[in-house]
Amino acid sequence: MNRLLFRQEGRLAYLTLNRPDKYNAFDIEMVDEFESFLRERMYDDSIGVIILDGGTAKGFCAGLDMESYGPAILAMKPVEAYNAQARMSRLFLAMRRIPQPIITCVHGAAAGIGFSLTMASDIRIISENARFSAAYINIGLGGADMASSYFLPRLIGSGRANEYLLTGNWMNSEDAVNLGFASRRLPQDQMMAAAEELAMTMLSKNPMGIRMTKEAINANIDAGGMEACLQMEDRNQMMIAYSYRMS
Repeated sequence: MNRLLFRQEGRLAYLTLNRPDKYNAFDIEMVDEFESFLRERMYDDSIGVIILDGGTAKGFCAGLDMESYGPAILAMKPVEAYNAQARMSRLFLAMRRIPQPIITCVHGAAAGIGFSLTMASDIRIISENARFSAAYINIGLGGADMASSYFLPRLIGSGRANEYLLTGNWMNSEDAVNLGFASRRLPQDQMMAAAEELAMTMLSKNPMGIRMTKEAINANIDAGGMEACLQMEDRNQMMIAYSYRMS
């Protein structure tokens, strides 16, 4: 059984986590499939926007499969375990590097890797029963894992981010919206329609403009100051204007 379900309608792609019997927990096969999917999107001009969701599982994603992949990593030689860790964590870098905006629809629990998938997305639409946990610290590991210590302070500020990372406590859907973590909180059966509406709006824009906006956002999150941000924006606007003129 495929761990991910992928379909494409025009320039809109749908990606669904597909381990409902395991709460969409990541095992090695799921890492393989997700890594391949992201690699293939890097230079895929046929897709403009991606919608990611948790399918029919009781929740979006329970994190790492601690029945199979977790023990397997702990049984590896140190260098092999480090490589496995690095490989998983780079999935979230790849989500930011691909040119397509990712809209993620989250229902139920998103813990560990599931939380990081949500954080690495461009737009977050959540259900009323959605909840989030940096669960890494709850299993005896550090609370800073899978890019959580990078994304969460930038999304909600370090004050509250520190609390969640250090405790592993759950963030409920109301707090997620109030803290600016999610852009929309809806009944579960309305999330996909909202995601599709946003996707179609983006797909109606200049494709180069969407791509370079995501690139600018990524670069300017870490920019050293306003001048660097302005230089990135100026560069992008001129490149977009001239590419549109020449097309």
